[in-house]
Amino acid sequence: MSSDTTCQGKSSWPELLGAEGKVAAATIEKENPLVEAQIVPKGSLVIQDFRCDRVWVWVDERGIVFQVPHIG
Repeated sequence: MSSDTTCQGKSSWPELLGAEGKVAAATIEKENPLVEAQIVPKGSLVIQDFRCDRVWVWVDERGIVFQVPHIG
């Protein structure tokens, strides 16, 4: 997809803080079908390129979202 910083659809999910990671990923993909939500364990390294079709869902050791998921 384009690396343009103008992305389509919902771009941030603050309401998912504290949610279970798998539920959060499914919610994100339902609310914006143009993105793929990827669950990432706390402390993991991820590529830093900006993509309109990707949302990192950062989870703690219990699988709970601890950072606001957003497009990038």
